[in-house]
Amino acid sequence: MFDDFETDTLFTQEQILENRGRVAIFIDGSNLFYAALQLGIEIDYTKLLFRLTNGSKLLRAFFYTGVDRSNEKQQGFLLWMRRNGYRVIAKDLVQLPDGSKKANLDVEIAVDLMSLVGSYDTAVIVSGDGDLAYAANAVSYRGARVEVVSLRSMTSDSLINVADRYVDLDQIKEDIQKHAKAHVNYSSFHSLGVLEQEPPR
Repeated sequence: MFDDFETDTLFTQEQILENRGRVAIFIDGSNLFYAALQLGIEIDYTKLLFRLTNGSKLLRAFFYTGVDRSNEKQQGFLLWMRRNGYRVIAKDLVQLPDGSKKANLDVEIAVDLMSLVGSYDTAVIVSGDGDLAYAANAVSYRGARVEVVSLRSMTSDSLINVADRYVDLDQIKEDIQKHAKAHVNYSSFHSLGVLEQEPPR
C-alpha cells in the first residue's frame, strides 16, 4: 500500500506551474553562493530569474546578502543585480571574535514573506535554511503557495516539509549556470566577499 508513495504524484508538472499566479522570489544570497560552490557552477542571474519565474507573472525578486561597503567589485555586482530585475536587500557584514564575518538576513526574508502576503500567489524561497520554515508555513496558511529551491544536501527537512513544491538546484543547474568559460574560477566569489560570511547551517 505504501510502497510507491514517494514516487506517485497527484499532479503533473504542467498542472503545478499553471496555477502559480503572481510569483514573488526570495533569494538567500549566501545560501545560493555556497550551493553553487558545492555544484561547481557559476550562477547566471538572468537565467536564474527566467527559470524561477518560469512563465508566471513576476511580482518582485528579492536578493538578500551581506556586504562589505569597501569592496568595489561586490558593489558593482549588486548594482548590476539592481538594474537587472532584482531588489537587493543588503546588510553590513559584522566581524566576529574568531575573525569571520557574518550577516544573517533570515529576519528580513521572513518579514518580507509575511508583509507581502496577498500581493503574491506563490512565494519562491531560494534557501535551505530551516529558520525560514515557520514563516513559510505561516504564509501558506494565509493562502499562498510556497516553493523551495535549494541544494538538497544543504536543505533542512523542516523547510521542505512546509513547501508545496521542492526543486533541487542540482536538477536545474544546466538551466541556471554560466557557460561562457571552460572552467569556473571561484576567486570571484571571494572577491565579492560572500565567502567571508559564515557557511549556512
